[in-house]
Amino acid sequence: MSASKARKPARDQWSSPGMFVLASAGFVIGLKNIWLFPNHLALYGGSAFLAVYLAFLLLLGVPLMMTQIALGRLARGKSPVQSIATLARRAQTPLYWRWLGAISVLAGFLVWSYYNVVAGWILAYTARVISGSLDGLTTETAAGLFTSLVRDPEKQLFWHSLFVVATVLVLVPGVRQGLERAVRYAVPLIFLLLFLLVGYATSTGSFLPALEYFLRIDFSQLGTDGLLVALGDSFFSLGLGMGTFMMYGAYLNSSGPVLRLALYVVLADLLAGILAALAIFPVLFAGSELSASGPAMVFQALAVAFDGLTLGQTMRLLLFVMLILVAWVSTIGLAEPVLVWLMQLRQWSRAKAALWVGVAVWAVGVVAILSLHPWAFTFTIFDITRTLGFFDVLVTVTSIVLLPLVGLGCAVFAGWHLRSETLRDVLVIDSPCVQDVWLWMNRLVIPAMIVLLLSGIHLFL
Repeated sequence: MSASKARKPARDQWSSPGMFVLASAGFVIGLKNIWLFPNHLALYGGSAFLAVYLAFLLLLGVPLMMTQIALGRLARGKSPVQSIATLARRAQTPLYWRWLGAISVLAGFLVWSYYNVVAGWILAYTARVISGSLDGLTTETAAGLFTSLVRDPEKQLFWHSLFVVATVLVLVPGVRQGLERAVRYAVPLIFLLLFLLVGYATSTGSFLPALEYFLRIDFSQLGTDGLLVALGDSFFSLGLGMGTFMMYGAYLNSSGPVLRLALYVVLADLLAGILAALAIFPVLFAGSELSASGPAMVFQALAVAFDGLTLGQTMRLLLFVMLILVAWVSTIGLAEPVLVWLMQLRQWSRAKAALWVGVAVWAVGVVAILSLHPWAFTFTIFDITRTLGFFDVLVTVTSIVLLPLVGLGCAVFAGWHLRSETLRDVLVIDSPCVQDVWLWMNRLVIPAMIVLLLSGIHLFL
């Protein structure tokens, strides 16, 4: 019995703080870094946008990430649902605070459900790259090919199911045998592929014009919208509206300053975005498709732009392999909190909980797929018409309600309801000045920035 107890912490903890950073970096390097960040640089003044984005990463991203990691450390291996409920009872807060952890897990689960659908598109296109069916496309035929995939539920069902299985299989072995093994190889490979794509971009003949465009400082293009987009990117790209950092923080041992860990993760997010811009801008310049963003950038503009370049087919394949890895390590982070919650709620093994969570997210994803066609319906919000039915409902509800609510709730809960001495100890902050700055950022600055973010939430729909 004593030997079993001695081994248990090893199963529930990262083998080192470096593995926490690696897993967290994999989580934050999401698809938005690849297909939205370069477009935002192009639209909002290049380095002017980058400077503001960096400022918001430091003012919002780092302190709020520290808060969520600290809440996880206080949890001692519990899921965000159980940990927040326990902390709220100890702090004798109003009952509604006990739902904060549950909302964070729900938000991550819903994002995971539609993220799987998009990841299925990436798998489908990777197969098409390998088969050569993307060769010789024009802008019109590329758009038609993507539309035919989105309107074909049967094809999407296969790729969606395959991706869900790939994620669930990593969850079953546990933190060290599953999550750590996956991110130990996947995250460095993501950066390696990004560097290879940047190296290739230097040979396209458009690298210098693209670099000049990227490095330009044009604050006249930034405007109010650019400020709000930079603020939103700093929040959404780091996944601060979900329970992942609380869950990952719960696997950290009690040593090591959280500020340093958070800075490493934010640096990885920033580096990935810059590398993506350096890799994608020159290819889009060559294909005259600089205005493309989101899925249209990957599945249409880049699919066409690579085709006319030397070694374009090979580099296009590397791009889609990288996107698969990016989506995979992100979904692992989305899945872990809900999996642990179910394990602790029902006293199930990881394997059984992973199976049920996988079935649940697969089913929600199937409904999202069918809402693309034939169950599509339209609705209008903030004068923007959404046409993809339940898929758009998931995106809208998470973006404008759940994610900002969780971010705001974590800051207020930690800043106003928990004892500062307890948080200082778990954050491992030696300087009272740094502690005070972090505390008042949570109490006043972060809530104000999230409210400001909500004023421009239509820019992210």
